[in-house]
Amino acid sequence: MLLNASGCLDALVAPEVARSLDAFVTKTVTPLPRGGNAPVRIAETEVGMLNSIGLANPGRDRFLAEALPRLRELGVPLWVSVGGFTAAEYAETCALLEDVTIELNLSCPNVDEAPESAAEIVAACRAATGQLLYAKLSPASRDVAETARAVEDAGADGLSLVNTIRGLALDERTLRPHLGTAVGGLSGPALRPIALAAVWASYRATSLPIVGMGGVAAGRDALDLIAAGATHVALGTVLFADPEAPARIRRELAAEAAVRGIADPTDARGIAHAAPRSLDERSRVEGEKALELTRNLPLDPQDSGVSIPRRGDEDARAGAGSIARPAHGRP
Repeated sequence: MLLNASGCLDALVAPEVARSLDAFVTKTVTPLPRGGNAPVRIAETEVGMLNSIGLANPGRDRFLAEALPRLRELGVPLWVSVGGFTAAEYAETCALLEDVTIELNLSCPNVDEAPESAAEIVAACRAATGQLLYAKLSPASRDVAETARAVEDAGADGLSLVNTIRGLALDERTLRPHLGTAVGGLSGPALRPIALAAVWASYRATSLPIVGMGGVAAGRDALDLIAAGATHVALGTVLFADPEAPARIRRELAAEAAVRGIADPTDARGIAHAAPRSLDERSRVEGEKALELTRNLPLDPQDSGVSIPRRGDEDARAGAGSIARPAHGRP
């Protein structure tokens, strides 16, 4: 499934782009209206984009009364991104939502965080709603796999990985911070390997479906996330520059998978975790073959007068050594 990352697409302004996705994810909704952070809010860098929007939104009441009914008219499944500054605020909003998937924004780098842990917030929301709950986690977590396990135990139905990570850009002339808040959330190509690592670790740590996001600009990027363990892929920064990205990336993803002999890209999920045939295993196989060839031959020719076939004394010594230890000299 192909989605947008929250905050990277206004479906009411660009409905056709939203309809080209398998589901649309809203901007984060908070209980009260928020004007967002002071400008400047966007800064381009050589490796991606910094933003410090600050969860600007009309608030929960207006969203439910005005925006949500219009979004339902799009005819695509809706995911509502929910934010708050306490676990109770998250839970109150979740309790009011119906027929949507809820993505809990637990990791916005541009606002103060709730005092409760991610798992505590998920547990509060789980008690308040029966809707699907996806926990959106930060790549800056000390141990994202540990956090993923904790939210799974608390009742999360899935993971969204990852949110942006804090970065700083300086004005070329003044050498002062470009953003009004100095630091902001970095998205784009630089986030891609960080997202891959988080998806990789969380896939190994949990059984939850994962939405992988971070720096996806081409089909190969999407395939990498799926191979690392993502069930779905979300597009972020690329949508600002290329509204045709969803259709293009679908085509490229199918082509990238086909080149590797994979008919359905979803079949590539987790393939990066498949154990390769290691050097140690090859050494074992080579050793077994050598033993099979010499099974009925005495190791000491003097014992029976039978000579072991050899090309020369040095080759014989090398051959005996290969039987005594695995190839590559590994103990």
